[in-house]
Amino acid sequence: MSDNEVVGDSVPLEKLTRIYVKMRDKKAELAHELEQKIGKLETDMSTIKSAIIHQMEDLGVESIRTEAGVVYRTVRTKYATSDWESMNKFILEHGVPELLVKSINQSNMKAFLEENPDLLPPGLNANMEYSVTVRRSK
Repeated sequence: MSDNEVVGDSVPLEKLTRIYVKMRDKKAELAHELEQKIGKLETDMSTIKSAIIHQMEDLGVESIRTEAGVVYRTVRTKYATSDWESMNKFILEHGVPELLVKSINQSNMKAFLEENPDLLPPGLNANMEYSVTVRRSK
């Protein structure tokens, strides 16, 4: 039986575990190789992007068409805060909750529910699924 064949209940758990560990190791090896290659490409692309931006600044243009393609220069602004307490106060004072992203902190919600089993926030959905963790034998 090859590692890639579909396996059923008739295959011993010991063998399934061994195959799984082998496949996971191969996956990690391939991922590492790919990350290194992608990292090199990203570094090279960043160098070229800087040269393009510099030439566009020298030319005083925001876009330019070449035989190879069209290049656009845009500005992207990312906002963050180093003072969440003041930011939260500001948001409440000005009534602008839309400045925040709607998401639930998973570990904090889990801890809250464990500490308050009788309190269930309205509209809370909890999706649970089993997962399997396989560790290598030592």
